[in-house]
Amino acid sequence: MLHLRIIVPPDQSRAVADLLAGDPGVTHLVVLPGVARQPSGDYLTCDVVRESADEVLRGLQELGIETNGAIAAEDVELTLSESAREAERAAPGHGDDAVVWDEIAAKTGEQTVLTGTFLALLIVATMIAGIGVLLDQPILIVGAMVVGPEFGPLAALCVALLRRQGRGIVQPLKALAVGFTAAMAITVLSTWALTAAGLVDRGMLLADRPLTDFIWRPDALSWVVGMLAGIAGMLSLTAKKSGSLVGVLISVTTVPAAANVAVAVAYGVWHEAAGSLLQLVVNLAAIVLAGLLTLLVLRTWWRRVARRGAGGVPRQRADRSPAPVSAGRRPPRDAG
Repeated sequence: MLHLRIIVPPDQSRAVADLLAGDPGVTHLVVLPGVARQPSGDYLTCDVVRESADEVLRGLQELGIETNGAIAAEDVELTLSESAREAERAAPGHGDDAVVWDEIAAKTGEQTVLTGTFLALLIVATMIAGIGVLLDQPILIVGAMVVGPEFGPLAALCVALLRRQGRGIVQPLKALAVGFTAAMAITVLSTWALTAAGLVDRGMLLADRPLTDFIWRPDALSWVVGMLAGIAGMLSLTAKKSGSLVGVLISVTTVPAAANVAVAVAYGVWHEAAGSLLQLVVNLAAIVLAGLLTLLVLRTWWRRVARRGAGGVPRQRADRSPAPVSAGRRPPRDAG
């Protein structure tokens, strides 16, 4: 369940209240006239089950509240209310499967900015993986996969492609390109430094590495694993399953492949560098394609769920005859 906080211009307050009251997934509606100061207007709060949240947010945006007022949403961890249980029963679908597109866009959008923290994490992860490649240590490889922050921009790219947002496509591509380039360049330098210190050498890369040589030997299964990881990653993101997302990060060799490229370049082993680069490209492409297809399926499926829940008739919006709303009383629900 999400808790909505809405600031509305006074002349739109009744229309917004009617919109919220008319949705079966909305409950605990409160209207406080004239209390908002920045921006000025009426203040409305309500709780909405996740199954109905996307429809409600879209309705508020159609009324222009995003421009003329403000909309904020936050998760409700605990609700003890028969009214809330009634709203959950009335809304179509299941909350764990619900997709709130604005929430996903906001969450992934935050991870598209090329920040110092993003670069630092990706560089550190690649350096760890580079050492793991030379030592043939899967534990270090797994640790690097978890540290790597690259899934955020990949998920943002999928959302931007789905919504056909040009700016949203450029930003994650820039973060990935600059991030991986910087990470590989620093890993080349760190490999030279470790070699000069006598801690590693070229022979370690050329030796048999049965536990990690898969990183630079891409095959058909590399594409299959990347596709499966993209599906699982997008589902974990939309369903807010962080544990599943960690499993996705461990399953795909993006950071290790970049690290193998860097180490191979540092020692001039070009065939291994080429294989690792191909592995990186295959995994990135598979994740994006699978993530985009997953989002398309989810959008189509939830539109059908919403239509079934509404009996095949679109929900009414602000053109209904408004009912008076007071600060202390919740207006009665519509039948639909």
